[in-house]
Amino acid sequence: MRVRGSVGAVVAAIVVLSSSVCFAYSDEGFQWWTSAGVSMKINEDWKCTFAEELRLGDDGGNLYYEHSDLGFTYSGLADWIDLGANFRLIYEKDGNDDWRRENRPHLNVTLKNKLFGLSVSNRGRFEYRDRDKKKDVWRYRHKVTVRLPFELTALKLKPYVADEIFVTMNDDNVDRNRVYAGASFGLTETVSADIFYMWQASRSSSGEWSDIQVLGTALKFAF
Repeated sequence: MRVRGSVGAVVAAIVVLSSSVCFAYSDEGFQWWTSAGVSMKINEDWKCTFAEELRLGDDGGNLYYEHSDLGFTYSGLADWIDLGANFRLIYEKDGNDDWRRENRPHLNVTLKNKLFGLSVSNRGRFEYRDRDKKKDVWRYRHKVTVRLPFELTALKLKPYVADEIFVTMNDDNVDRNRVYAGASFGLTETVSADIFYMWQASRSSSGEWSDIQVLGTALKFAF
């Protein structure tokens, strides 16, 4: 009972704190995103990763998005940089409730550092969006994650905050922003979990902004 109470308290705190940044946009709905992933070391410098993610809209009751992501990460250059190459296969419902496919290869460069005791990572991602019945586009995503240097509750929750911007390179405009607040914790030596609240603001083709709020959960297996 104490464990459940601790998790509930953390989730409530995340929602309250993060929702304070949402005042500039009208609420367009609540969603639940859930994922599971595995990473396997090939050798000292290389690892292989695979992840599945589902997204449910309409207050978590309607599955509208699924992706599978396979990648390889190289960490042999230095302790402060990771290089990754991935391929993501996406199926997402359109406005007519039909499933559309997207092939999305992406390259990632992640810089890692310590700042005033905080663990800071900067990830730059270049992705090519090969979309069904839509124009193919290049997009750049930049995500900054700050992990706080302490743990909470008996679960040893490790809190973090993050911000990610999306820039469609065809028009060089920021068309999406995501703000995260969450916590990760270990379940076993090889299994960890992550729970987060996310606010996402997106710009439509007409230039209007709308937002969603997301509760996210993830399981991660490392071998």
